[in-house]
Amino acid sequence: MRVVASRSFDAGLVVTLISILMLTISGLVLSSNTISAADYYVDNFSIDVPVSCSLFNTVGTIHTAEVPNGSYQTDIGITTIKAYCNDTNGFSIYAIGYTGQEYGNNKLVGTTTSNKISTGTAQSGSTSNWAMKVSAVTGTYTSTITNSFDDYHAVPDTYTKVATYASATDIGTAMNSANGSSIQTTYAAYISYTQVTDVYAGKVKYTIVHPNDETPLQPQVATSGCINYFPNGSGVEGTMGCQEITSSDTGATLLAGNFSRSGYGFAGWSDAFDYATNANAHFYGPQEDITFTAGQYTGTNNGLALYAVWVKSEGSIQDTTKIASVCNRLTTAATDGTANLSSVSALTDQRDNNTYAIAKLADGKCWMIENLRLDDSATLTLSNTNNPLNDGTNVTLKHNYTDTTTSNTLSATSSVTYNADTAPDGWCTTHSAACDDQSRLRTDNTASRASNPTTNSNAMYSYGNYYNWYSATAGRGTYGFSTNNNSTVGDLCPAGWRLPVGGQTTVNTTGDYYVLTKTLMGGTEPNQDATSGYGYYSGTVDSVDLGAKASKVLRGYPSNYLYSGDVYGGSLDYRGSSGYYWSSTARNYNHAYYLNLGSSYVGPGTNYSGKYGGNSLRCIAPSS
Repeated sequence: MRVVASRSFDAGLVVTLISILMLTISGLVLSSNTISAADYYVDNFSIDVPVSCSLFNTVGTIHTAEVPNGSYQTDIGITTIKAYCNDTNGFSIYAIGYTGQEYGNNKLVGTTTSNKISTGTAQSGSTSNWAMKVSAVTGTYTSTITNSFDDYHAVPDTYTKVATYASATDIGTAMNSANGSSIQTTYAAYISYTQVTDVYAGKVKYTIVHPNDETPLQPQVATSGCINYFPNGSGVEGTMGCQEITSSDTGATLLAGNFSRSGYGFAGWSDAFDYATNANAHFYGPQEDITFTAGQYTGTNNGLALYAVWVKSEGSIQDTTKIASVCNRLTTAATDGTANLSSVSALTDQRDNNTYAIAKLADGKCWMIENLRLDDSATLTLSNTNNPLNDGTNVTLKHNYTDTTTSNTLSATSSVTYNADTAPDGWCTTHSAACDDQSRLRTDNTASRASNPTTNSNAMYSYGNYYNWYSATAGRGTYGFSTNNNSTVGDLCPAGWRLPVGGQTTVNTTGDYYVLTKTLMGGTEPNQDATSGYGYYSGTVDSVDLGAKASKVLRGYPSNYLYSGDVYGGSLDYRGSSGYYWSSTARNYNHAYYLNLGSSYVGPGTNYSGKYGGNSLRCIAPSS
């Protein structure tokens, strides 16, 4: 059984950032050189010259006018946009009309709140509306809203293509306003007799997307009474349902992600679809605790829309030069668990092509911020797995004590019951001759993308796989590996990475989980258990709930720890309420240290459990 407050303790780009330029004309006309979040990073990390694209608002007539009651006015504002892009696949320009951050609910708001003008064809009618027409000034663009400059069309409330350029030649010679080709947008408005005469301010945001056949991310409207999670990108697999909110709720624990995207790491959630360029965007860990006002997302109000944050891979996670380059470039995330995209990147595991978001966390070290998803399909070699002491070419594993042969792949199971006669590949529940030194994992979460989970307890793709300590250490850690606070050399992490170090705080105060948690806690030390001496965050000290605070910051962006649960005692449970993460450090013959967290406690790598139990894995770059 587990010991010392384990489960029973519950009671107590180089990636090139595209130049981001927001131009506001007298606070009223907003244009941008932003690109879609899918292209926020360089399209192909191997090219010598990065793709560079930019928009420039060179002439901006203030789109503000007093429109008399019941009147129609044309040519009330003109904006000229120039573009530069050296993408040989061409590019497109999109536009969206909005007021403030009211994406998806496009309105023009006058000086009185009762005067709201909808988008639409601006002509006499019963509805106040606002419209635009677009023309290519230099002729290099193809205008897509209208073929002439005579007709007005509705200002879009989602990103709509207004111009495209598909030539394989560069536009302009440099990223400045003196180069590039231009389009011109002219606006008109109609105020119905039911609206008061007022001064309105119309805003349009432009974005450039490359190559020309891609589309930008779009705003979404969440269902009232729901937190809705949107995939926010092309090629995303998986579905997620409504996380219900009642009118009395003042907070929620967000759901782990059930989305995957080839070549991208999942870095959490944002409340802005255009998080890459939106200065007001907020970022959240996949299971972070958030707060809001009672009734804010229920009744006649829209629900809360959250968007997946994707980070494009920069290359191989086994490439030591790439690891050093990326980790040296990233900024250190804030100690309160918040950060922007400058703290995160992504790299791809060459063993199975899984891409993982990585971040420089508050301790200044470079961590994988997703749970490992490696399964039994991958061949483990010395060049792709952190196992420097193995002889030969491949990493050798013993699937269990009675095996007479070894393997260089993991042994997978979806069964939690072990029987030496009928289920020899099942999950062991205790130490025995048939279980010691096995290498085992479970694979049920990585197949869950097609499900439609609606609660924290459902399997989620981002929970990853579960590994016993023998498989976590890739055969380097055995039943006989017993010295207290002694860590293995070699584990299941990609080459160039390692498992975090754990251990008792009374003996080892330099464990990776311990240092990270303490840093996130602003230097606050964990309590010491009077009997065992192991450190944990729990209880209230000076009016601060240490356990709840430690759990919140670990689950916050971009540390992103999850309540992924574990396999123990023959069952897979506690998903959505607790998380367990192996360290490389043994406690004794039977046990090894791990990080465990629930809503009211954190054992920062100081608790320990049976080596045959199945926990999650996170990896850390040893050179960081």
